[in-house]
Order: sequence, then C-alpha cells, then structure tokens
Amino acid sequence: MVAQTRTANATQKKFSFNEKLVGKNLGTDVLLKKLKALHTELAELDQETVDVNSLSSVRTQLIHTSLLLHKERGVKAYVACCLADLLRLYAPDAPYTVTELRDIFQFFFRQLSAGLKSTESTYYNEYFHLLESLSVVKSVVLVCDLPNAEELMIEVFRDFFALVRRDLAKKIELFIADILIALIDECQSLPSEVLEVIMAQFMDKNARMDQPAYRLAVQICNTTADKLQRHVCQYFTDIIITNSRDLQSDSDFEEIRTAHELVKQLARSCPSLLHSVIPQLEEELRVEEVQVRLIVTQTLGEMFGDKGGSDLIRKYPSTWSVWLMRKGDKAAPVRLKLVESARGLVLNLPEHRETIEDILRLKLLDPDDKVRAAVCKVYSQIDYETALHHVSTSQLRAVAGRGMDKKHIVRAEALNAVGKLYALAYPEIENGDPSAIEHFSWIPNQVFHIANVTSESKPVAEQVIADHIFPFPSLPNVPSTSKSIEVDEVAWTDRLLNVMQYLDDTAVNAVLSMSGVKVNRPTAYEHFLQTCIQHNGGVIDENEEDVKRKLGNIIRHLSRHFPDPHKATDDLQAFAKANENRLYKLLKTCMDLQSDLKSIVKASNEFLRRVEQSHDSILSTMTIFLRRCTLRILNQSSISPLLKRLQKSSTSSVASPMIKHVHQLLTFVSKHSPALYKAHIGELTKAIADEKNTMLVELGMQALAAVIRTDESLSSLDKRTVDRVMKYALGENPRLAKFASRLLASLKGCHEQCKNIIESVAQRLPDAEPEMLVAHTALLVQMARFRPEAFEHRSDDIMTFLVKGLLLSPSQDDDEDMDVDNDWLNDDDVAPILRAQIQALKVCRNRCLAHASSPNAIDIATPALKMFTTLIQHSGSFKVDARDSASTKSRMRLQAAVSLLHLSTVEAYATVINPHFVWLAITVQDPCYHVRMIFLTKLISLLSSRKLPPRFNTIPFLTVLDPEDDIRNRATAYVSLVNRTLPPAARVEYLEMIFIRLLHLLAHHPDFSIAHENLQDMAKYVEFYLDQITSSENISLLYHLAMKAKTVRDAESHTYSEHLYAMSELAQELIKARAQARSWALQSFPGKVKLPSDIFRSLPNPEAAVKILKTVYLPQETVEWLAEAVKPHKTATTTAAKEKRREAREARGRSPQGAKRKASRPRVNGAAKRVKPSARWNSDQSEVAESSSDLEDHSEGGSPLSETERHTSPKTLKSDDGQDSDKEVASTHEITSKAERAGRKARTRAKAKISQQIRKGAVRSKKSQPHP
Repeated sequence: MVAQTRTANATQKKFSFNEKLVGKNLGTDVLLKKLKALHTELAELDQETVDVNSLSSVRTQLIHTSLLLHKERGVKAYVACCLADLLRLYAPDAPYTVTELRDIFQFFFRQLSAGLKSTESTYYNEYFHLLESLSVVKSVVLVCDLPNAEELMIEVFRDFFALVRRDLAKKIELFIADILIALIDECQSLPSEVLEVIMAQFMDKNARMDQPAYRLAVQICNTTADKLQRHVCQYFTDIIITNSRDLQSDSDFEEIRTAHELVKQLARSCPSLLHSVIPQLEEELRVEEVQVRLIVTQTLGEMFGDKGGSDLIRKYPSTWSVWLMRKGDKAAPVRLKLVESARGLVLNLPEHRETIEDILRLKLLDPDDKVRAAVCKVYSQIDYETALHHVSTSQLRAVAGRGMDKKHIVRAEALNAVGKLYALAYPEIENGDPSAIEHFSWIPNQVFHIANVTSESKPVAEQVIADHIFPFPSLPNVPSTSKSIEVDEVAWTDRLLNVMQYLDDTAVNAVLSMSGVKVNRPTAYEHFLQTCIQHNGGVIDENEEDVKRKLGNIIRHLSRHFPDPHKATDDLQAFAKANENRLYKLLKTCMDLQSDLKSIVKASNEFLRRVEQSHDSILSTMTIFLRRCTLRILNQSSISPLLKRLQKSSTSSVASPMIKHVHQLLTFVSKHSPALYKAHIGELTKAIADEKNTMLVELGMQALAAVIRTDESLSSLDKRTVDRVMKYALGENPRLAKFASRLLASLKGCHEQCKNIIESVAQRLPDAEPEMLVAHTALLVQMARFRPEAFEHRSDDIMTFLVKGLLLSPSQDDDEDMDVDNDWLNDDDVAPILRAQIQALKVCRNRCLAHASSPNAIDIATPALKMFTTLIQHSGSFKVDARDSASTKSRMRLQAAVSLLHLSTVEAYATVINPHFVWLAITVQDPCYHVRMIFLTKLISLLSSRKLPPRFNTIPFLTVLDPEDDIRNRATAYVSLVNRTLPPAARVEYLEMIFIRLLHLLAHHPDFSIAHENLQDMAKYVEFYLDQITSSENISLLYHLAMKAKTVRDAESHTYSEHLYAMSELAQELIKARAQARSWALQSFPGKVKLPSDIFRSLPNPEAAVKILKTVYLPQETVEWLAEAVKPHKTATTTAAKEKRREAREARGRSPQGAKRKASRPRVNGAAKRVKPSARWNSDQSEVAESSSDLEDHSEGGSPLSETERHTSPKTLKSDDGQDSDKEVASTHEITSKAERAGRKARTRAKAKISQQIRKGAVRSKKSQPHP
C-alpha cells in the first residue's frame, strides 16, 4: 500500500463525532442514524488533514462484537463502510491488531458476498462504497500480512469469483479485479488453490468474454502475468511433463489433452502467462511418442492460428520454427495435424501467410498422398468468405495444380476444391464483384488447361467442369417421357458467356474443343457409334472382317485418350457387344448438331442411368465417352439466346464484355460449325433486316455467309435480302460493309453485283468523307481477298487513290496530339482517317496474298512491300518530316509489321522482305507496349503453325530486356513450348541453327556498339537464348556456330562484320562459362554446317581469315568482365566436382533447359535499351540496303541440314563455307539519301523521349524480382 509519510500539521482537523455506538438500550433505528452520520463524516475527512488521535474512540467501538454480529443488515453495512474509511484515514498504518484485522476483512467479504446481489438490493450503495474503498485505497493488501493470509486469500478468491457470476455493474467487476490483483501483487507466495480457482475459469470450452467470471480471470491474469508466470509454469509442469514421461493408458493421454486444451484457452486470452509453458510444448514436439506429438502439434497449430497467434510467434520464434519443422515429421499423422491447422493460420496470420502457404504448397508435394489430399480437402471445406479474404490466389492456383497429381485421390480433391469454390463464387462473379472475380474467375481457365495436359487428369477435370463450371440444368422429378419438362436455356447460355470473360485463348479453345463444335465431322465418336450399329453385337450380315477391323481400330484410337487405355478398350468392346439400340439412339441424340439442350439433357441422363443399371462396370468409361461426344457446352439451343441477347442490347451495351463474347461465340460457330445455324436461317435473315441493331446485322450476315459457304442449298437469298446486303456493303458502317461484302463474295451468281460494288466504290473514293472512307476500305479488304477478279477490274484506280490519296496524304493531327507520351489509343478512339489508312494497308496485303501464286506476284507486291518497310523504318510515317502523332505512327508501323509477317508466309515475298528483316525484328522492341505485344502475339501465332521461315524464331529472344513481364513471359513460354514439343530434327532447324542468325541480328541491331556497357546488354540476349535452348547435347553445335561467325564476313559492310566478330567472341565466352558451370564437356563439333548465304559472304583470302581469327574485337574491359564472370563457375566446379559429375550423368538423358540461369549484371540505367543515336548511322552510309538489286540468292535455302542429315550423326553434315567470293554489294546499298538518314534519326529521337518511361518500368520490374 502506497501512502505519504504523515507530518505534523498545526491545521489538522479533529474528528467531531462523539456519540456512543455500543450500549444496552441503543435501538436499531438510533444506531443506524448514528452510523450513518459517522459514515458521512468519515467519508468527508481527508487522510492528510485529519487528526487520527481523535478517531480512537470510534475506532474501538466499530470492532465491537455487538456491531460486527448485529442482526440488522444495515448496521453491518454502515459499520463496514466506517471501518473501510478508518483504514483509509489511518493508512499506511493499520489501527488494529492482526487478529482484529482478520476479523475485519472476514466481515468485509461476508458483507460483500451477501449484499452485492443486484442494484435493487437494500444498502447497495453502502456495499458499493465498501468495495470501492477496498479497491481504491488498497487496504485489502493488509490481508497478506496476516498469519492465516493464505486461507483468507483462498476464501476471497472463491467468494469474489462466485460473486462476479451475478449480473453486476461493470464498475463492481472492475473493483473486484483491482482487489484480487492487489492481493496477488502483494502476497509473498500464491496459494495453489488460488491458482486453481483462476484456472478453473478457463476449463470451460464454452468460456467467452461475455461471461463475467471468465472476463475477470482474464483481466487478473493479464495484469499479474509477471507474478503468475512462475506459478502457471509449475502448474503445467506437474500435469504435462509428468504425464508425458509415464504414458500407460488412454486416461494419461486424456489428461494431457485436457492440459493442452487449457493451454489453448490461456493462449487466446492470456498469452503472457505462458512465457515458460510454451518452451515446454516446444520440447514435447521432439518426444518420441507419436501420440504426444500429435496432441502438441494440434495444440500449437490452433494457438498459432488463433487471433493472438501473431504475438505468440513474435515472442516464441523458436517454438514457431520447431512447430513448422513438423511438416517433415516422420509420422504422416503428425504432418496431417499440421496441415489441418492451415485454415486458422491463413485466417489470422496475414503477415506469415507466405510462410504458411509455402508449407502448404510444400505439403502439396508430400510423399504421402493422404497428406496431399488433405491439403486440397482443407480448401474444399472452407466457405466462400474465408476463401475470398484469407486464401491467396497463388495458393488456390497451387491447389489447382495438384489436379495433375499422379494419385487419383489427390487429383480429385484438388480439382473438386477449386471447382466447388468457383461454384460458390459464381453468383458473385456474375454480379461483377471485383474481389470474387480476382480470386476465383481464373479457376475455369486453370481447369481447362489441366484437362488438356494428361489423360489421367482429363477425366477428373471434365467431371469438375460438368459439375461445377458448366453444369447441365437440373430437371424436375418427372418421367423422362413427359413433354412438360423445361430447361432454362438463357441462364445456361449466360453462364457460358460469364465464364468465357476470364479465359485465355488456350482455355477458350479447350472449351470449344470440349464442346464438340471445333471438330471435323463425322467425329471419331460418330464413327464408333455407326460401327457399333454395323457390328450388331457380333452378328454381322456382310463385310464381317472389315467391320470388326474397323471397330477395333476406332476403339484403339479412342482408348488412347482415356486414363486407362486397357480398361477403356475392354469397356468399349463390351458396349459394342451389348448392342442396345436404345443406348445407340440416346448417343446419337447427344451427338447430333441439331439436338437442343433439353433433348441432350434428357438423353444424357437416361443414357447414364441405363448404363448404370445394366452395365455398371463400364459406367466410368462411358461417362467420359458421353462427355466428350456431347454438345454440352455450346449447341443449337445456344443460338437463339445469343441472338436474342443481341436483339435486346442497347447502343450503350454493345461494347460490354458479354456482348463481345456473344460476338466471339457466334463468330466461332460461323467458322467451325455453321450447321448449328441451319435451324435459325429465318432468325438470321430477320436479324439482317433490323437496321437499328448494327451488331445483330453484322453477326447475322457473318453467320449467313458461313452457312452458305458450307451448304449451297442455302445460298438462295431473296432479292430483297440481297439488295439489303448490297446497301450495307455500300453504307458507312465499316463492320457492316465488311461482312456484307463477305456475304456477297460467298453467294453464287453474284459476280456482277461484286463488280458493281467495286465500280461504285472506286467512283466514290475520291470524294468520300472519312467515315465513309473507312467503310469502303473495309469492303475492299474483303473483295481483294475473296473476289480478286472483281477487285482487279478497277485495281489501278483503287490502288492509286489508296496510296496517293489516302496513305500519302498530309497528316491532319492536331498539335496537342503530337505528345509522344500518348503513343496508343483505344480502338474506339482511333480517328476515321487513321482507320481508313490501316484498312488501306490491309488491302495492299490481301491483294498480295490473293496473287501469291500468280506469275506476276512479285511485280504486284513490290510497291506494297516497299511501303511496309518504309513505315517500319520511319517509325510509322512515309516521310521523314511528317507531322503524324505518336499514336498514329504506332498504329501504322504495327500494321506494316504485321502485314510483313503475313506476307513472309509466302516464300517469294519472304525473299524480298529478308533484307529488311532487322527492321521488322526490332518491332518487338518498339517503344509502344501495345505494338510490342500485338506484334509478338501475331508472330507467335504464325510461328506456332510453322508458316514463317525459321529465321523468325530469333525475334522472341529480343524480348529479354523488355520492361514488361507479360511480354517476356509470353516469348519465354513460346520458346519453351516449342523446344519441348518439336521433334529433334525440327528443333535443330528451328531453334539451334538460328543461333548464327541471332548473332547476325544482334550485330545489325541499331543499339549495337563496341562499348562495354552496350556489350553487357548484348550478352543478355545471348544468355537468354542459352537459358532456353542450350543442353549438353547441342552446346558443341552452338559453340561451333559462334566460332564460324569469324570465318565469314557480313553481306552488307565491313562495319557490320566487325560487329559480328565481337558478337562471336562474346557468345563463345558465354558458352564456355555455361559449360564450366554445368560441367558439360565442350568438345569440338565433329560435323560441318552450312551457313546462310543470304547474310554472309566468304572472306576474300586466307590472309584476311587469319587476321580476323587473331584479332580480338571485344574491348579489354569486356574481356575482363567475362573472365570475372567465369571465375565463380570455376570455383563452384572445383569445390563440388564429384557431385556435378554425378548430376551430369543423371541429366545426360534429359535437356537442362529448365534450369534457371544465373542472374546477369544489372541493366544499364535499369532499363532495356531501344533505338538510340549511333555514330554508325551518321558515318557509314553503305549500311542502308533498300535496293531490290540485292535480292539475289540470299534465301535461307530451307533447312541448313538435309532431311537425311537430320537423322544421322553430326559427322555427316556437309560444309558449305566455301562460298563464291562475290564482290561487295555495298555500292548497291549506298543509294541512301540524307532524308533516309534523317528518318532514322527521327525515329531515334521519338524513342529517346519515351525511354524514361521504359526505364522506370524496368526499374519497377527489377525491384519486384527476387534477388538470386
């Protein structure tokens, strides 16, 4: 008890009360009156000013037995208040003996227990005053000095915890807490019974903070934690440690569980008490007894996963670390317990989410399939809100990745988990909730990707798609023959549209492929059904051997795509043998393009029910078969809802994602399965007549054109419809003009109409307004491609206008549009004149493609090719001093580059384009992000189908310095996929032999210079290539190609030759460093290769060859940098030589392409370089090659290795290095004018203005990447 020292004071106030409180004739009422007056006066006295000597008379009387044991409650209440006031005034010295104090405090606590029942109680205010005095004055601590203090403390704690359970005021609860806390703080030793009373409040599993006793215990424990820690530790030591050492029965484990439950309760509300207990639990994690480890792993997992888990981890990092180590426990059940704690951990430990998710992601790879399945099951059992707020998208993606697990149980749990979550989230996704979209909209995309990976994963993925992503409408419980069954075709179709909004191209293709729309008909499933009918259960009337052989072949073909081919073969054979006509009819209904949704649902349900009833053993196989052959995603019933959605769409909703996907679906049907439109010809014809709805008219004409091209019987449109289509073709709406002209070009007998349209457009072009000009050029694009004979009728006039009157017309951009920062506009914001110019470029391209096989193809294409190359060389302008805006230039050079890509698919055109290949290639490094992305996407599309020459595979490697991750990732994904899937011979041609072309391309790169910083950037290009392509099998060939670059000269100029030699030396050093780092033997390549003659020439004499080989073209600084880069590799190789040799032996049979390359030095200025001013452009005019006279035999000559040579030893490769010593053609290239050089400078200046933004993006990209 804290009190100031009492000092003499002349102004001390004397106590004035002099009444007697003890006497025989003293009535209760009189006594109460006196006590009340006494209490009032004592309460008003101040401890510092009162003369305590004047209190002696009252002090003695108040402890008289007649008062303490008075039968009247009011008397005892006032006596207790007066005694409390006396203790306050006498503080810090008590005016009573220890025996008297014992009686006084026992009296206090009896009064409080009896009087503080409710606010309605008599004398409640006096009891409240007593409790407040004990709490504020802290006179209760005198109990600790009494002889029987422990007994009294036990009584106090029991009474107060019993008292507090009543519905008392909050202040009373606080006063009681203060009293009990003061007792604990001042006591010499805490009685064990007191601790048990406190701990008993936590034993109730239903204890909550709204319960007063529990709340009081929590407050006491948190306030006196320092004092109680030792006692709590001893309490648990007796229970936990003792029982852990002597486990004889289940009751022993039960005691441990009970103790651990108490620890969990304390951890939730009083974690500071467990300072010494938590280390004990940590030790339990190390015991040999599995059952104990199970209990403590679960306990700590729940503690860490509770709301106070973050503080617990911060205070006990060692325990946290040891608990985390249970992820590798030798007992799978212990690992399971850790996994089961995941939900609470992710929910309450956001700052440790990465750690937890890393562990769970690791457990997704656990050796025990039950653990892996358990991790997935955790996510299948959580609710939508938990998944939305407390599970990261990356973790859900990791769970989805287990859809490719080797164990079926794991695959099923993983895909079911994400599938269920998507089904739960779909209503919110449909409503446009951004959080739901971000967290769950990717799930269908992932599932569709998994479905295409392996045959083992595909059945489970298909099941999840059928159950959760694209479920069939549920049918009411009525007989299947009932005609009153209705299904909601609109909701079913809308779900498809909503899902498609978040699918990438691969997933969309998977959706449509799975739907059965994008297949050649009749399908393999239809062939199987027809053959089963012919087989007739083995009773074959004619061509028995042919039918059996055909059935066997089809079954073998189909069964290869099932998870268990042998079982699938047997099941399909059994199905054919069963020969049930009803099943055949149901299958035919499901496969028929003209079946509607209701028919398919009914047929599917009946088919599976019949198979289950009569052929249960083949149900799994036939379920997969049915899913794959059924039009369950997009069918004939989809057309009407899609068209109706367009009919109801307003002008403002045309640009919505939903309408765009309607457009995508109908367009896809038009391209791949127009037969679905046969039942909707009337709707499509009617749609054309709805002139107010241009989108509907557009898709109607597109669909009609598709149907007519596949079924000539439908090509007879009435004259009114044809006239309407011609009207659209000549109208000012570009989209309508495009599809109207396509429809006219598809109609039989419309040659004259097409000629008339061309004639009309040719006359209107010179005077057409910008909007009308866009529509006319859109029409010309279609006619130039599909009706070239009609187009050529007025091609001279049309092309003259398009080039001179449109493309070469002066720019109309405003001065404010000249800001280079605004380098791209959305399609809707593009000016009509620019759209017309882009369409004009497409006309030129399509005209070239239409005449690709004609004898005069080169003559027709030469002006167009020159125009395209001029655009990419002048950054999107035809003239050096053109005042075009940055956004205009971006669109123009993009279209020119894409057109050149398309034209390069024609061999004759590719030869003409080759001299300008460098300019085309560096489009992938354009300052404008959209130009780079669209160009790369189109490039990869054409490369994937092998329509472009192999040299175009060098372009994706130029993306390594791109500041945007998605561009780099897309290029890397393409290269990785091609490297993984191409057969060996094609890999040599398309990926390995192009290495010499990549070095040549880098040597011609506008950014190239013989400067150390520049060469460091060039090294990154080479390293990127080596990361993706190099393996122990091809490294000798790549090193040989790098060396061969110094045995030839560049076809254009000596300056480029020096650049090539520097790149050769750089590549050699990087390859040697990589070989050392991976312990690959860099042997001499035993074969001979043919270098491309279109970019290289032979050296003039042997002396020149010797001089070149002896000359070092790299700067000394770069040579030293390369040497330093090799040193760490040498050290690592020396230190772990044996291990690396072992790894090399293990990896000898596989490609190391997946290994991560070591991080190169930081980029110069933190950004990838773009075109910049260089001395070469100012001094060496011979480097610009624009004359067509240089288009001699410079083609790639097909593959550098013949077809026979690709399948033989490298020793058989022939050498073709002895090329003819052609004269330099530099004189041909020196026709460059000053204007052309200025054009290059203009492009350089434009890119330089944007370089700061690119550098900032690269810095952000670099900072976001983890350090090696």
